[in-house]
Amino acid sequence: MIIFRFPLIVWLGIGILITSLGIRQSFGIFMAPISDYFQTGREFFSFAIALQNLLFGAFQPFVGMAADRWGAKRIIILGSLSYAVGLYLTSITAEPTMMYLSLGVLVGLGLSATSYVIVLGAVAKVVPAQHAAKAFGLTTAAGSFGMFAMIPGAQALLSASGWQSAMQTFAVLCSFMVLFALFMNTAERNANTANHVHEDKQTLKDALKEAFAHKGYWLIHAGFFVCGFHVMFIATHLPSYLADKNLPASTAAMALAYVGIFNILGSYFWGVMADRFSKCYVMFALYVMRTVVIGAFLALPITELTAIIFGGAIGFCWLGTVPLTSGLVRQIFGARYLSTLYGLVFFTHQVGSFLGAWVGGRIYDYYGSYDPIWWSAAILAFIAALIHLPINDKPVPRLRMATA
Repeated sequence: MIIFRFPLIVWLGIGILITSLGIRQSFGIFMAPISDYFQTGREFFSFAIALQNLLFGAFQPFVGMAADRWGAKRIIILGSLSYAVGLYLTSITAEPTMMYLSLGVLVGLGLSATSYVIVLGAVAKVVPAQHAAKAFGLTTAAGSFGMFAMIPGAQALLSASGWQSAMQTFAVLCSFMVLFALFMNTAERNANTANHVHEDKQTLKDALKEAFAHKGYWLIHAGFFVCGFHVMFIATHLPSYLADKNLPASTAAMALAYVGIFNILGSYFWGVMADRFSKCYVMFALYVMRTVVIGAFLALPITELTAIIFGGAIGFCWLGTVPLTSGLVRQIFGARYLSTLYGLVFFTHQVGSFLGAWVGGRIYDYYGSYDPIWWSAAILAFIAALIHLPINDKPVPRLRMATA
């Protein structure tokens, strides 16, 4: 048996995602201290995070096109600088509305240029198709390790020196992403990547036309929308939800940390399954699991134990959608314009993230309870499971002809 060795760019991408997404997933524990500091309701901070996620997605197709044209290295460096500046400005602002620019716009731009779309697009160009989903799963797991590592550290910084110092520390950490990007060779092409010569002849316009005419591409969009809704609602509001149940802040931090560590296992597991079985059926199984996990969490008493168990269970199917979704796009349309095509799908994901973060706060401020949004999340998970069953995951005729 031949063991595939992942190229250096995979490991550099892991370092970038650990930093970028580890910081991003910790923002939920800043809601209470920042809201208290500025004497605003939860909707204010929720909207800043929602704006960040919406712009994170809105910028994604453009940075994806830029990476496909000029390479991922330059895009990641520019994104890291935007990320750092946004975090620093957030830490020193005296006017809460300034966070819409700093934590919303600048951090959103930074995330779009240092997260999955750019990194996976670079990985797809150097990893053979038969190992792509596994490589995507390993790379996705890195973001979860960052969540596991960053959240307890952020909680410790908040307790020791306040939220401003924690934000400034995160700004300094962005320099590591610049360092990792400097060593990326995105011009490298794997000689074993099937259809590479043929794919390069396709223009971006033709690639977009081909994708937009494919019904499965729009179903992929719909499923990823639900994923975005889930991820940002839970990451942003779970700490406040548990606080409302009179659980200590350490429980929320631990639950989110368990989301991160179990997603390390889950992301790689779902990626391996996607290389062995139909990605559509694997995606169906993942969303059914989400439905059961969310429903059980709501049905059982909310205690420290059930909160931590929920964190681990939802973590196992947290970002497993990323290697599956990106793998589906690559399998159907090829690797040449993956950053662009997956970037558009990721924008839909971030529209869901925007609604998950913002509507969660809106519902709470209006009803004084998160229950309506939690049950909506469970129903959407089941709908997302069904959406993936009719997707035709065979490569488009262009790629089948090239293979023949």
